[in-house]
Order: sequence, then structure tokens, then C-alpha cells
Amino acid sequence: MASDSERGVSAGDGAPVQEGAAGSAGLDAAFRRFRDMLASDGYVLSWSVTGQDRVIVRIEAGPDACADCLVPLPVMEAIMSDALAPTGYALDHIVLPAQAGH
Repeated sequence: MASDSERGVSAGDGAPVQEGAAGSAGLDAAFRRFRDMLASDGYVLSWSVTGQDRVIVRIEAGPDACADCLVPLPVMEAIMSDALAPTGYALDHIVLPAQAGH
């Protein structure tokens, strides 16, 4: 299986892992609002692109994360799918913190 750097994807930190990673700026823009909202509740949103132009979204809890602030997985999937709609990418799946229990 190819590593993220071999596929030319971004970790969602605004900097492509490999020169010419198509769409990384558009994906950063699509997720910026949600990254900021999650950060205010103590979470970190990151993403990576699979080889099939699908996006994996990861939400990690920081030490002071609000456990009750995350919406259920189906709602988060709908939100992220809507955010991706104008980018040409589709949501593959979301990885939530283990304690989220959604």
C-alpha cells in the first residue's frame, strides 16, 4: 500500500506532502470552517486523500476536548460530504475519537 507521501496527499495542515498534490488548497478551504469550530471544542480535524479521490477525515480529541460537543457520526458524515461537494472529492469515511461513542 502506498504511503501518503507516495500518493501526494495532504495531512490537512495546509501544506501538501508532495509537490503538485491536486486539490489540497480546495480541500483546506472546504474544511477550514469546520476545523475552526472543532478546535474551539478541543478537537483537531485532519484529512488525507485516497488514491480514488476520496477523503478520509480524522477528528482527534485534545486534552480538554468537550466529549458532548461532537454530533453523531451520520450527522458529521452529512456535514463533511456537503463541504466536499464543490471540490470534486467524495467522503470515504470519518475517524472519530474512541470516547465519542457515536
